[in-house]
Amino acid sequence: MGLLSLMLAVPFVAAIACLFMADRSARLIALAATLVDFALGIVMWARFDVGGAQWQFTERADLFGRFQWALGIDGMAMMLIMLTVFLMPLCILASWEAITKRVGLYMAMFLAMEVIMIGVFCAQDLLLFYIFFEAGLIPMYFIIGIWGGANRIYAAFKFFLYTLLGSVLMLIAMIAMIREAGTTDIPTLLAYNFPPEMQTWLWLAFFASLAVKMPMWPVHTWLPDAHVQAPTAGSVVLAAILLKMGGYGFLRFSLPMFPVGSDVMAPLVLWLSAIAIVYTSLVALVQEDMKKLIAYSSVAHMGYVTAGIFAANQQGIDGAIFQMISHGFISGALFLCVGVIYDRMHTREIDAYGGLVNRMPAYALIFMLFTMANVGLPGTSGFVGEFLTLMGIFQANTWVAMVATSGVILSAGYALWLYRRVVFGDLIKESLKTITDMTGRERAIFAPLVVMTILLGVYPALITDIIGPSVEALVGNYQTALAASGDAVQVAGH
Repeated sequence: MGLLSLMLAVPFVAAIACLFMADRSARLIALAATLVDFALGIVMWARFDVGGAQWQFTERADLFGRFQWALGIDGMAMMLIMLTVFLMPLCILASWEAITKRVGLYMAMFLAMEVIMIGVFCAQDLLLFYIFFEAGLIPMYFIIGIWGGANRIYAAFKFFLYTLLGSVLMLIAMIAMIREAGTTDIPTLLAYNFPPEMQTWLWLAFFASLAVKMPMWPVHTWLPDAHVQAPTAGSVVLAAILLKMGGYGFLRFSLPMFPVGSDVMAPLVLWLSAIAIVYTSLVALVQEDMKKLIAYSSVAHMGYVTAGIFAANQQGIDGAIFQMISHGFISGALFLCVGVIYDRMHTREIDAYGGLVNRMPAYALIFMLFTMANVGLPGTSGFVGEFLTLMGIFQANTWVAMVATSGVILSAGYALWLYRRVVFGDLIKESLKTITDMTGRERAIFAPLVVMTILLGVYPALITDIIGPSVEALVGNYQTALAASGDAVQVAGH
């Protein structure tokens, strides 16, 4: 069994075990399984040959017909798998005391999510990718629907229907690709030249699914509802990892497989991203609910990612991937910050708080660090991602870059205003006079997130060195394919 199969098998076996265990045992099994997967991730990182073969840790086994069990990763996929295995133990710890009903099922759902997310990032077969990509809906649907807030059923259905509708088009496109190229093997498809007139249609079909998953404006409305109703750890997984599947799909399929389609549609994506950054930042400014505010800020930050990807140059794509990883740590931490006070007061209304710094100084410090990182303060990972994407966008389209840059100012507006209202001021409200600061468990959850946010802000090469060769190959192939199609059009014209 290869390393990637092992990383899929560990949480899968543990998920089945959790279903039959008592509450305490289920928690311990889930924590142990996620920590084992993290350790395997470290082994994978250590063995990864930067600048070596494009696909590493490949495994192949014919299952039936055209369907293959084919796994393998490049630098981009490895960073997203590392993000997944890093955050999962923290999600289990965050749910330790907050979840009291059906604990075994809850832990099994989170472990199933881990299997699916790793599967999406390492699948090398088109059908296998689709199965993993769609399967992610099921555990998340249950996590929101069973352990969510008061309006959870509505949010779960909306999440399910939105993401499912887009994916039907992607499946049709995949069938067309298999008929055209005669294979489901992703590396083979990456080298296949699809007819230019077919590319735009394929691109649009994939876009329908990936844009909802990202989520891009205007198909983002499921996200704030899902976040508000989901339990804290559910929000962390949703914001930090599930949204990244959309970005990964753009990088793995849209740009390399349909370069002509991507080139034709790039201005549309750039402008949609710019609108998303400004519009959702303005919407975030008027939110009353903390989780909703952070959810809208996530949509804005994903706007930088899509714009960076379709700038289709080294800085833009480097920045987009860096932004995805960095956003995973920062938004995950912000949702955990809301979870800390929600567990004590059982409300997310911003007006219910104020003056928390007087009773919770350690919490105020942690919350401030992640608020600043979310704004993009130099020295934090948020700055590097935004700066790189804006550099890339500027080379592609100056006007879009100008509109997108205004999002930096707006994000400072809503993030700092939220912080001031919750943490500063006088402690007037009676209910807050007995609130206690973070426990040892909560501090332990935040410690690794603090380390990563600062480390990546000071030493971004930790990520850029690994993704660099993959991005370089992607951009090089994209430019070559565009040049070739341009020549072919000219020849046809003569």
